[in-house]
Amino acid sequence: MDLSVMFFGADTPTDDGPRHSEAYDDILTVARTADRLGFHAIWTPERHFQQVGQVFPSPPVLSAALAVATERINIRAGSVILPLHHPLRIAEDWAVVDNLSHGRIGLSAATGWHSADFVLAPGNYEDRRERTLRDIPLLRRLWAGEPAEFTDGTGTPVTVRPQPRPVQDTLPLWLTSSGNPATWEAAGSLRTGVLGATVGQSREELAQKIARYREACAAAPEQGGTDAHGRVTLMAHTFVGADDEEARRLASVPLKRYLQSYVRQTTANRTADPATAELTEEQTALLAEFAFHRYLTWGSLLGSAGTCRKMLADLRELGCDEVACFVDFGLGREEVLAGLHRLAELREDVA
Repeated sequence: MDLSVMFFGADTPTDDGPRHSEAYDDILTVARTADRLGFHAIWTPERHFQQVGQVFPSPPVLSAALAVATERINIRAGSVILPLHHPLRIAEDWAVVDNLSHGRIGLSAATGWHSADFVLAPGNYEDRRERTLRDIPLLRRLWAGEPAEFTDGTGTPVTVRPQPRPVQDTLPLWLTSSGNPATWEAAGSLRTGVLGATVGQSREELAQKIARYREACAAAPEQGGTDAHGRVTLMAHTFVGADDEEARRLASVPLKRYLQSYVRQTTANRTADPATAELTEEQTALLAEFAFHRYLTWGSLLGSAGTCRKMLADLRELGCDEVACFVDFGLGREEVLAGLHRLAELREDVA
């Protein structure tokens, strides 16, 4: 099982507003450290117009910076919202990053969920899932250098081939799932990896989804993707402390603040459950408190090295191939770096 580092986008409250340039400095510092410590990959998301994830509107732009700032670590987007972008744009942008990184990129395709994101492509919101599943085979063909027909500015069909040519002949692809079992099965059928999360799911629920994914993957034909086993990557909030008490004390306030911000983002979605939209600040805080304590019981890497070692062993037994360690939920740079060094010492135990 591989260990990677994931950024998912905490807000950065300060007295005079967020300092985004400092956030990018933090990301580059953590990426260089993860590279030196031997972590497998570094993941960055795509987020738009919200308090959570303000510094992640463009995965290929940030990944280009990460590519030249690092030497060996894989550079991955977790995720690219496929319905927001033309497939040719995705293929060309990521081919640039693949060249800059000398063949280290991969991306997870997401359908998108927040209605506000789709101001970038308002006509693609209703059928976003269908578009995503349809565009994955097309994206693979474009990456392989195959020509494809599109409509030009005069309304005339024209055949084009994306440039530049990437270093990797095959594009490493995942499909992002927020928990829907059908998405896990679709990932298997497309022979992509699957990018999920431990949060919000029990161990038993995840075991069922992984089994469903493996079955679909084994039954699917070769498509220039993963092998018949597939690849399961799970995101988990991570901070390895000197001991359990320190880890939970330091993580408590920033993680609960992050969870509250995420709930507020969810309520701003036009298709949100009306009951969720009516939550008060007090109710939101109670939900975050409950989620934090539940998360400590299973699914997080918040604790001592010994506690995190046990959780990693459990995730490996569950069938996880890679843990994407979500580190930017509000801790300071020095705390994140200290936790990374402790986590790196566990890599051989879970390899």
